[in-house]
Amino acid sequence: MHSSTSSTPVSALDPGAVPETVHGSVSDQPPVAVPNTARAREATAATNGTETRGKHFRRKAHRARLHSYAIGAVALVAGLIALAASNTARVKVNWLIGSSRVSLVWLVLAAALLGWALGLIASARFHWRTRAPRRQSETRS
Repeated sequence: MHSSTSSTPVSALDPGAVPETVHGSVSDQPPVAVPNTARAREATAATNGTETRGKHFRRKAHRARLHSYAIGAVALVAGLIALAASNTARVKVNWLIGSSRVSLVWLVLAAALLGWALGLIASARFHWRTRAPRRQSETRS
């Protein structure tokens, strides 16, 4: 776009001044029409360095999940402390051969850890037994 009117030159020292006319073409390339779709808006926002609505929502949702996990972990630790404090009595445990007396909290925690470990082993075993079959290479000799 060319303008034939003359304008007073703008001083380079004045950062707030905006020139009234533009001399020469702004770009050597023709303008490209950008479709007004969500994907196009996200692409232009990604090139501009701004955050789209979808990314903003996902970031906030991820933060909320992390906060809920932290609150759940604190509640679990508080529950374990309350369990340990209220179950300090010694109980008799009968084994196949003989018996022993142990603090109830240690018995409960040992049973919980044993159950957790057996659950992990069972889960790994089920995953191994039900995995998809491996593809064999066709160039086998």
